[in-house]
Amino acid sequence: MAIFTLLMAALYTTWVLVMRATTVGKRTAAQLQRERIAMQTLEDSLTYIQSHQASIEYYLFDVQNGESPVLSFAAYLPDDFPRSGEFLNHAGGSYMDLHLRRVTYSLQADEDGQGKDLVLRQNPYLMDMSSAEQNQPLILARNVTDFLIECWDTNTAQWDTEWDSTNIIPPLVRVTLGFANPNTSDVTRPAQVVTRLISFPSTTMPTIVQTPNNSGSFLGGQGLFNQGNNNQGSGPGNGQPGMGQLNGGPSGGSPFNR
Repeated sequence: MAIFTLLMAALYTTWVLVMRATTVGKRTAAQLQRERIAMQTLEDSLTYIQSHQASIEYYLFDVQNGESPVLSFAAYLPDDFPRSGEFLNHAGGSYMDLHLRRVTYSLQADEDGQGKDLVLRQNPYLMDMSSAEQNQPLILARNVTDFLIECWDTNTAQWDTEWDSTNIIPPLVRVTLGFANPNTSDVTRPAQVVTRLISFPSTTMPTIVQTPNNSGSFLGGQGLFNQGNNNQGSGPGNGQPGMGQLNGGPSGGSPFNR
Protein backbone atom coordinates (compact mmCIF):
# COMPACT_ATOMS: atom_id res chain seq x y z
CA MET A 1 0.00 0.00 0.00
CA ALA A 2 2.84 2.37 0.82
CA ILE A 3 4.52 1.71 -2.52
CA PHE A 4 1.20 2.10 -4.37
CA THR A 5 0.57 5.40 -2.55
CA LEU A 6 3.99 6.72 -3.53
CA LEU A 7 3.41 5.74 -7.16
CA MET A 8 0.01 7.45 -7.23
CA ALA A 9 1.46 10.61 -5.67
CA ALA A 10 4.23 10.68 -8.28
CA LEU A 11 1.76 10.15 -11.12
CA TYR A 12 -0.55 12.87 -9.81
CA THR A 13 2.33 15.35 -9.45
CA THR A 14 3.48 14.61 -12.99
CA TRP A 15 -0.06 14.98 -14.33
CA VAL A 16 -0.47 18.36 -12.59
CA LEU A 17 2.82 19.60 -14.05
CA VAL A 18 1.85 18.46 -17.54
CA MET A 19 -1.57 20.13 -17.34
CA ARG A 20 -0.05 23.34 -16.01
CA ALA A 21 2.56 23.41 -18.78
CA THR A 22 -0.14 22.76 -21.38
CA THR A 23 -2.29 25.61 -20.06
CA VAL A 24 0.65 28.01 -20.02
CA GLY A 25 1.67 26.99 -23.53
CA LYS A 26 -1.82 27.47 -24.97
CA ARG A 27 -2.20 30.83 -23.26
CA THR A 28 1.17 32.01 -24.54
CA ALA A 29 0.43 30.80 -28.08
CA ALA A 30 -2.93 32.60 -28.08
CA GLN A 31 -1.25 35.79 -26.84
CA LEU A 32 1.41 35.62 -29.55
CA GLN A 33 -1.25 35.08 -32.20
CA ARG A 34 -3.19 38.11 -30.96
CA GLU A 35 -0.03 40.20 -30.97
CA ARG A 36 0.69 39.23 -34.57
CA ILE A 37 -2.89 39.94 -35.70
CA ALA A 38 -3.00 43.27 -33.86
CA MET A 39 0.19 44.55 -35.48
CA GLN A 40 -0.80 43.19 -38.88
CA THR A 41 -4.20 44.92 -38.67
CA LEU A 42 -2.52 48.20 -37.78
CA GLU A 43 -0.10 47.93 -40.67
CA ASP A 44 -2.75 46.90 -43.18
CA SER A 45 -5.09 49.77 -42.31
CA LEU A 46 -2.28 52.33 -42.46
CA THR A 47 -1.31 51.20 -45.96
CA TYR A 48 -4.91 51.88 -47.09
CA ILE A 49 -4.93 55.41 -45.66
CA GLN A 50 -6.51 58.24 -47.66
CA SER A 51 -6.34 62.00 -47.26
CA HIS A 52 -7.86 64.83 -49.32
CA GLN A 53 -6.90 68.43 -48.63
CA ALA A 54 -10.16 69.93 -49.93
CA SER A 55 -12.22 68.01 -47.34
CA ILE A 56 -9.60 67.55 -44.69
CA GLU A 57 -12.14 67.74 -41.85
CA TYR A 58 -13.12 64.18 -42.76
CA TYR A 59 -9.55 62.93 -43.27
CA LEU A 60 -7.75 64.15 -40.17
CA PHE A 61 -4.76 62.09 -39.09
CA ASP A 62 -5.11 62.12 -35.32
CA VAL A 63 -2.32 60.90 -33.01
CA GLN A 64 -2.57 61.04 -29.23
CA ASN A 65 -0.07 59.45 -26.85
CA GLY A 66 0.10 59.33 -23.08
CA GLU A 67 -2.28 57.68 -20.64
CA SER A 68 -5.03 57.28 -23.24
CA PRO A 69 -3.32 56.78 -26.63
CA VAL A 70 -5.43 57.07 -29.78
CA LEU A 71 -4.65 56.60 -33.46
CA SER A 72 -7.42 57.63 -35.87
CA PHE A 73 -7.46 58.12 -39.64
CA ALA A 74 -9.54 57.48 -42.78
CA ALA A 75 -8.82 54.50 -45.01
CA TYR A 76 -10.39 52.68 -47.95
CA LEU A 77 -10.53 49.17 -46.50
CA PRO A 78 -10.84 45.87 -48.40
CA ASP A 79 -13.55 43.27 -47.88
CA ASP A 80 -11.29 41.02 -45.81
CA PHE A 81 -10.52 43.71 -43.23
CA PRO A 82 -11.83 42.80 -39.74
CA ARG A 83 -15.56 43.50 -39.30
CA SER A 84 -16.04 44.61 -42.89
CA GLY A 85 -19.13 42.42 -43.07
CA GLU A 86 -20.92 44.74 -40.67
CA PHE A 87 -20.60 47.62 -43.13
CA LEU A 88 -22.24 45.95 -46.13
CA ASN A 89 -25.32 48.10 -46.53
CA HIS A 90 -28.16 47.37 -48.93
CA ALA A 91 -30.60 50.25 -48.65
CA GLY A 92 -33.71 50.08 -50.80
CA GLY A 93 -32.20 47.39 -52.98
CA SER A 94 -29.16 49.54 -53.85
CA TYR A 95 -25.66 48.77 -52.64
CA MET A 96 -23.86 51.44 -50.62
CA ASP A 97 -20.09 51.45 -50.79
CA LEU A 98 -18.93 51.77 -47.18
CA HIS A 99 -15.34 50.72 -47.74
CA LEU A 100 -14.13 54.22 -46.92
CA ARG A 101 -14.19 54.31 -43.13
CA ARG A 102 -12.53 56.02 -40.22
CA VAL A 103 -10.63 53.57 -38.04
CA THR A 104 -9.78 54.40 -34.44
CA TYR A 105 -7.34 52.41 -32.33
CA SER A 106 -7.24 52.97 -28.57
CA LEU A 107 -6.61 51.32 -25.22
CA GLN A 108 -9.41 50.58 -22.78
CA ALA A 109 -9.68 48.68 -19.52
CA ASP A 110 -10.43 44.97 -19.79
CA GLU A 111 -13.42 43.25 -18.23
CA ASP A 112 -11.59 42.64 -14.95
CA GLY A 113 -10.34 46.21 -14.76
CA GLN A 114 -6.77 45.02 -14.15
CA GLY A 115 -5.24 45.26 -17.61
CA LYS A 116 -5.86 47.02 -20.90
CA ASP A 117 -7.05 45.88 -24.31
CA LEU A 118 -6.17 47.29 -27.73
CA VAL A 119 -9.52 47.89 -29.43
CA LEU A 120 -10.59 48.96 -32.91
CA ARG A 121 -13.65 51.04 -33.75
CA GLN A 122 -14.86 51.92 -37.24
CA ASN A 123 -17.45 54.20 -38.75
CA PRO A 124 -18.24 54.84 -42.42
CA TYR A 125 -17.19 58.08 -44.07
CA LEU A 126 -19.71 60.88 -43.41
CA MET A 127 -21.60 58.70 -40.91
CA ASP A 128 -21.54 58.69 -37.12
CA MET A 129 -20.26 55.69 -35.21
CA SER A 130 -23.03 53.31 -34.23
CA SER A 131 -23.77 52.67 -30.57
CA ALA A 132 -22.95 48.97 -31.03
CA GLU A 133 -19.52 49.80 -32.43
CA GLN A 134 -18.92 52.32 -29.66
CA ASN A 135 -19.93 49.99 -26.84
CA GLN A 136 -18.60 46.73 -28.28
CA PRO A 137 -15.40 47.42 -30.22
CA LEU A 138 -13.25 44.73 -31.74
CA ILE A 139 -10.61 43.57 -29.24
CA LEU A 140 -7.36 43.10 -31.14
CA ALA A 141 -5.04 42.25 -28.23
CA ARG A 142 -5.20 41.80 -24.48
CA ASN A 143 -2.69 42.54 -21.72
CA VAL A 144 -1.40 45.59 -23.61
CA THR A 145 0.87 47.76 -21.49
CA ASP A 146 2.08 50.29 -24.09
CA PHE A 147 0.70 51.77 -27.28
CA LEU A 148 3.02 54.39 -28.75
CA ILE A 149 2.71 56.14 -32.11
CA GLU A 150 5.66 58.15 -33.40
CA CYS A 151 5.71 60.21 -36.59
CA TRP A 152 8.80 61.12 -38.57
CA ASP A 153 9.30 64.88 -38.68
CA THR A 154 11.19 65.88 -41.82
CA ASN A 155 11.96 69.33 -40.40
CA THR A 156 13.79 68.07 -37.31
CA ALA A 157 14.76 64.65 -38.72
CA GLN A 158 13.50 63.05 -35.53
CA TRP A 159 10.65 60.88 -34.30
CA ASP A 160 7.88 62.96 -32.76
CA THR A 161 5.19 61.67 -30.39
CA GLU A 162 2.96 64.63 -31.29
CA TRP A 163 1.63 65.33 -34.78
CA ASP A 164 0.08 68.79 -34.94
CA SER A 165 -0.18 68.79 -38.75
CA THR A 166 -3.32 66.69 -38.73
CA ASN A 167 -4.11 67.76 -42.32
CA ILE A 168 -0.94 66.07 -43.62
CA ILE A 169 0.04 62.41 -43.62
CA PRO A 170 3.50 61.88 -42.10
CA PRO A 171 6.00 60.11 -44.35
CA LEU A 172 6.74 57.41 -41.76
CA VAL A 173 5.07 56.07 -38.65
CA ARG A 174 6.61 53.91 -35.95
CA VAL A 175 4.13 51.88 -33.91
CA THR A 176 5.18 50.21 -30.66
CA LEU A 177 3.05 47.73 -28.71
CA GLY A 178 4.03 46.38 -25.31
CA PHE A 179 2.45 43.18 -23.99
CA ALA A 180 2.42 41.80 -20.46
CA ASN A 181 3.05 38.14 -19.72
CA PRO A 182 -0.39 36.46 -19.75
CA ASN A 183 0.78 33.88 -17.22
CA THR A 184 1.56 36.36 -14.43
CA SER A 185 -0.56 38.71 -12.36
CA ASP A 186 1.64 41.73 -13.14
CA VAL A 187 -0.08 43.45 -16.08
CA THR A 188 1.82 46.73 -15.82
CA ARG A 189 5.30 45.69 -16.97
CA PRO A 190 5.81 44.68 -20.60
CA ALA A 191 7.22 41.21 -21.14
CA GLN A 192 7.45 41.70 -24.89
CA VAL A 193 7.70 44.84 -27.04
CA VAL A 194 6.91 44.80 -30.76
CA THR A 195 7.85 47.75 -32.99
CA ARG A 196 6.91 48.17 -36.62
CA LEU A 197 8.07 50.89 -39.02
CA ILE A 198 5.36 51.71 -41.58
CA SER A 199 5.73 53.90 -44.67
CA PHE A 200 2.75 55.23 -46.58
CA PRO A 201 2.29 54.43 -50.28
CA SER A 202 0.23 57.61 -50.75
CA THR A 203 0.21 61.25 -49.76
CA THR A 204 -2.38 63.94 -49.14
CA MET A 205 -4.32 64.82 -52.31
CA PRO A 206 -3.88 68.58 -52.87
CA THR A 207 -6.91 70.84 -53.15
CA ILE A 208 -6.26 71.81 -56.77
CA VAL A 209 -6.87 68.23 -57.88
CA GLN A 210 -10.33 68.23 -56.31
CA THR A 211 -11.32 71.78 -57.28
CA PRO A 212 -13.11 72.29 -60.64
CA ASN A 213 -11.91 74.93 -63.08
CA ASN A 214 -13.97 77.84 -64.38
CA SER A 215 -15.90 75.58 -66.76
CA GLY A 216 -16.91 73.30 -63.89
CA SER A 217 -14.85 70.30 -65.00
CA PHE A 218 -12.22 68.46 -63.00
CA LEU A 219 -8.83 68.22 -64.67
CA GLY A 220 -7.36 65.79 -62.15
CA GLY A 221 -4.32 67.96 -61.52
CA GLN A 222 -3.63 68.69 -65.19
CA GLY A 223 -0.97 71.35 -65.37
CA LEU A 224 0.15 70.52 -61.85
CA PHE A 225 1.45 67.00 -62.36
CA ASN A 226 1.41 66.42 -66.12
CA GLN A 227 2.50 69.90 -67.20
CA GLY A 228 0.24 69.74 -70.24
CA ASN A 229 -2.61 67.95 -71.99
CA ASN A 230 -2.49 64.15 -72.24
CA ASN A 231 1.10 64.12 -70.99
CA GLN A 232 2.18 65.95 -74.16
CA GLY A 233 2.85 69.38 -72.72
CA SER A 234 5.98 71.33 -72.06
CA GLY A 235 6.74 69.71 -68.71
CA PRO A 236 10.09 68.23 -67.75
CA GLY A 237 11.34 65.11 -69.46
CA ASN A 238 9.40 65.57 -72.74
CA GLY A 239 5.99 65.68 -71.14
CA GLN A 240 6.65 63.11 -68.43
CA PRO A 241 4.91 63.74 -65.10
CA GLY A 242 6.79 66.12 -62.86
CA MET A 243 6.51 67.40 -59.32
CA GLY A 244 8.26 70.73 -59.75
CA GLN A 245 5.16 72.88 -59.24
CA LEU A 246 3.91 70.73 -56.38
CA ASN A 247 6.71 71.01 -53.88
CA GLY A 248 9.39 73.12 -55.47
CA GLY A 249 11.63 70.08 -55.81
CA PRO A 250 13.27 68.49 -58.83
CA SER A 251 11.13 66.95 -61.51
CA GLY A 252 10.31 63.27 -61.18
CA GLY A 253 7.52 60.74 -61.17
CA SER A 254 4.24 61.88 -59.68
CA PRO A 255 2.88 59.66 -56.88
CA PHE A 256 -0.61 60.08 -58.37
CA ASN A 257 0.42 58.43 -61.64
CA ARG A 258 2.22 55.39 -60.20
